[in-house]
Amino acid sequence: MNNLLANAWPVLLPFAPVIIVAITLLVVMIAIAIKRSHFLTGTLSVVGLNLGLIALIGQIMGWFAVPEQVIVSGMFIIDPFAQFNMVFIFLASLACCTLAYPYFKTFKDHKEELYLLLLLSTVGALLMVSAHNLASFFMSLELLSVPLYGMLAYAFMRDRSLESGLKYLVLSATASATLLMGMAFIYASTGTLEFKGIAHALGNVFESPLMILGAAMMTFGIAFKLSAAPFHIWTPDVYQGAPAPVATYLASVTKVAMMALAIRFMLDAAVLALPAVNTLLVVIATLSILFGNLLALRQTNLKRLLGYSSIAHMGYVLVVAVSIGPGAYSITNMYMAMYALTSLGLFGVITLMSSTYRDAGEAAELYHYQGLFWRRPVLTGVMTVMLLSMAGIPLTAGFITKFFAIVAAVDGREWFLAAMIVVGSAIGLFYYLRVMLTLFKRPTKTIEFDALSDWGIQAGGFMVILVTLIVLYVGVLPNEFISWATQSVIW
Repeated sequence: MNNLLANAWPVLLPFAPVIIVAITLLVVMIAIAIKRSHFLTGTLSVVGLNLGLIALIGQIMGWFAVPEQVIVSGMFIIDPFAQFNMVFIFLASLACCTLAYPYFKTFKDHKEELYLLLLLSTVGALLMVSAHNLASFFMSLELLSVPLYGMLAYAFMRDRSLESGLKYLVLSATASATLLMGMAFIYASTGTLEFKGIAHALGNVFESPLMILGAAMMTFGIAFKLSAAPFHIWTPDVYQGAPAPVATYLASVTKVAMMALAIRFMLDAAVLALPAVNTLLVVIATLSILFGNLLALRQTNLKRLLGYSSIAHMGYVLVVAVSIGPGAYSITNMYMAMYALTSLGLFGVITLMSSTYRDAGEAAELYHYQGLFWRRPVLTGVMTVMLLSMAGIPLTAGFITKFFAIVAAVDGREWFLAAMIVVGSAIGLFYYLRVMLTLFKRPTKTIEFDALSDWGIQAGGFMVILVTLIVLYVGVLPNEFISWATQSVIW
């Protein structure tokens, strides 16, 4: 037994953050079975996520020795790339927990199961960024997606929430089936499930119709999960219908995990070397930038506007992958990390404005924010910084990441895609400024939704202020963040 533990320890230690979250999930489940307590369940979830984050930071900082690279059964790998993305998955999951607690405090039905679903989905997200094999790709993706169906429809007394969960269930199942069929074609063509094994076999099957068809089908499935055009139709409806804390989770955790998995697959398996896949990604990136920005212009619902905005941002990241290929990991890491933090800030404001659960709905329409500056100036400042970052204005993190995306397109001599980023950013500036102007208009006579008077000293309020400071810090002094992202390589 001692020998078994000694042999297993070097493998289990790098996976300690994931194991801690899985144990937290079991502890929360047992606690709910013994006695239902919203406070206890929420506290245990936050404590478990914090312990997982501390263990992860300890690995990165070298507080305890772990191998630089650990592969488990050829399915999962812990490397600097996985650790970088895990940090932001933990931060976003913690933020969503802190937002969910006050929001669902007045929910009439059982509240505790939401934390079970969130923790289970987080385990899936953590495994996604370390997936090293087509089998682990699909398993971890479904582990993230299936709990999300329940989270989206959790506020079942609202028709829109049920619609959101059902739409995502049906369309996500279709995308998963497409992914699985693509994997089957790739396996039939190459005879291996490992990403690097696929790359090694690619030289012998480069022109294989099965390989091209499989890679194309997987690209379609990945584009759906990223809400990239033309597989984006579900996004605004699901964002609008989901409870605000769940929409926050969807906009941050799931996007970081899916993009990390997609980049690892495309780089490790060398599918970007296939001209058909490269062309598909160029088309998807272009359509995402155009459709996302143009459709956002007409939106009067803030959650729908952010949904369309996310489509455009996924297009910007795909431009980086197409342009510089093997060197894309550092810029995509930076972009997705800052996009996740900015989304946390914006959806965090929506959640705080909605205060607690109401059958009537949330503060999601633009007119709900008219004149917000005159009664909640700090909250307006948070929202303004986040909108400026989304638009890519200097002195915010969004400017740094978008600048690097343009540089990547220029380095790859993808002049058309570089121009698309500039054009898309110009269109985006219009609707982001429209939201900002609404914040400073004369207040409406009737105030339907408002943040609590003590929002700033609550966990959710502290979180959005902290995220704002990080976005500003990275925008002004980005060197340390850039260096960390550059070192977060794929082994």
